[in-house]
Amino acid sequence: MTLYKLRRQLPVLKEPAVVVALDGWVDAGSAATNAASILAHGGRVVATFDADSIFDYRARRPTLEIVHGRPRSLEWPELTIRASKVGEHDLLVFTGAEPDYRWHELSADVAGLAVQLDVSQWISLGAIPAAVPHTRPVPILGTESRSGLLQGGVAPGPDGVLRVPSAAISIFDIAVAKAGIPSVGYFAQIPHYVSGEYPQASIDLLHALGRHFDAELDYGRLPEEARLMRVRLDAATAREETTKTYVERLETLVDEARLPSGDDLISEIERFLREGGQQGGSGRLN
Repeated sequence: MTLYKLRRQLPVLKEPAVVVALDGWVDAGSAATNAASILAHGGRVVATFDADSIFDYRARRPTLEIVHGRPRSLEWPELTIRASKVGEHDLLVFTGAEPDYRWHELSADVAGLAVQLDVSQWISLGAIPAAVPHTRPVPILGTESRSGLLQGGVAPGPDGVLRVPSAAISIFDIAVAKAGIPSVGYFAQIPHYVSGEYPQASIDLLHALGRHFDAELDYGRLPEEARLMRVRLDAATAREETTKTYVERLETLVDEARLPSGDDLISEIERFLREGGQQGGSGRLN
């Protein structure tokens, strides 16, 4: 028995590409999942996954809707694949809550399903906190299962060996690559001092995806949300001298094409939090 169910009547798909984004470990600012929701909007459900087998409902509790004091409905965490299009390309958008359980079994099922659906390429979207300023374009880091797969000027990186706790999205990425399907990843770097959603990163991830497919994408509500967020961040930065100085330091690093290394990133974050703590600040902007 597999952990997924295919719908009985599938749409006709020609060598579809999969775009996957899961909330959780590598979805800072909800950038990847918000981008995926734009892609999946109006799409037809192709496959669903056995939520009772892969989610811990104490960690991801269903949302209860109470109307006039009466429990009315429950919204459960889910993981789905929907059919969509990017330009002339058939697309399968694989998105939802990051699974809690059975990653080995699930990754094997996902790879098998990708082969069954004749998937031509696998594209992961994600976002990570970084020592970058909100006043500059969102940097996009890339991964690829072999050289030359990334498009639009995105380079694989960082150089050398980097060991970090894995997300489920990376488990799937490796599994489908082993099954012979080319895979790439586009990961936005989110200013670590920002809390909540960061719509500009969703826009930049969609822009990177558009360049990958050489197609124009609809950004939906995101541009207006990004504009309002920028106004709030600029106002918050201007109010606090420590934060203003810190953002200016990050701007200098970016403008000199010296994006922080891993060690520099940790050092900058620790210094920012330390200085913010001395002034009674939280080190976060909303």
